[in-house]
Amino acid sequence: MSLPRVAITIGDPAGIGPEIAAKAAASPRVTEVCTPVLYGRIYTPGVQAGRISAEAGRAAYDAILAAVRDAMTGEVDAVATAPISKKAFALAGLSWRGHTELLAHLTGAAAVAMMFHADALRVVLVTIHEPLSAVPGLVTREAVERVLRLTARELPRFGFSQPRLAVCGLNPHAGEDGVLGGEERDVIGPAVAACARDGISVAGPHPADTLFVRASRGEFDAVIACYHDQGLIPVKLLAFGKAVNGTLGLPIIRTSVDHGTAFDIAGRNAADPGSMIEAVRLAARLAGQQRARPATGDAERRP
Repeated sequence: MSLPRVAITIGDPAGIGPEIAAKAAASPRVTEVCTPVLYGRIYTPGVQAGRISAEAGRAAYDAILAAVRDAMTGEVDAVATAPISKKAFALAGLSWRGHTELLAHLTGAAAVAMMFHADALRVVLVTIHEPLSAVPGLVTREAVERVLRLTARELPRFGFSQPRLAVCGLNPHAGEDGVLGGEERDVIGPAVAACARDGISVAGPHPADTLFVRASRGEFDAVIACYHDQGLIPVKLLAFGKAVNGTLGLPIIRTSVDHGTAFDIAGRNAADPGSMIEAVRLAARLAGQQRARPATGDAERRP
């Protein structure tokens, strides 16, 4: 069987994306597991290294569009994306705040979730790129249940046949029985109980300040975090440069890096491609597993 073809988008061309994409595509650790295909124009009129611009945002968007199109039609087997700038997207008149929201739109996925995957810890987010002030209203029972069920369904692809999940509380000390907030009692707890009744191995809500320690020591296979920084600070502390961002629930395989555009070092040939290499390797592994599965129906073929 031929090696899977993995699309690598260059991200924002004014950041380190083109550099890490090219370095990853040339790495023996990548070429031994897949055939990398670069997407995007490194030299784009109006784009200057380190400078946020509408031109760079549009170029990044166009590369994503092309890679997703080819993944949906089978021209490539997976997509690994370099980082984009949310401000450059906004300057270009694009309404999406990040890859996750855009990919859901482009593929028509009804329910998606952002997961950060590392050997030491896996974290899935209930809310993604939202102001902290908006988070309590977005952490609904329906949202928590949706992410829990999606994670339980998708995690076996990553090597956890019967995933053990745990959910963070939103408030300090997981609300302290309502003294420090009622979301755990009124929203998160009922969502956990409903999923547990359906056979999902899930515990919580637990205080976030100790839950990640427990998970990193092997007690749980993945942690469901309520908001962006609650989940990403611990995983980046443990595995920055080696963690991989993946999107659960898409009809295509998509992975990405665990860092941003790093405009401050763009154009200096100083960027570490480690996370990009890990992202491509994980995409290749998932694509290989998908190829090996018998085509017995859409549910079986879906990544």
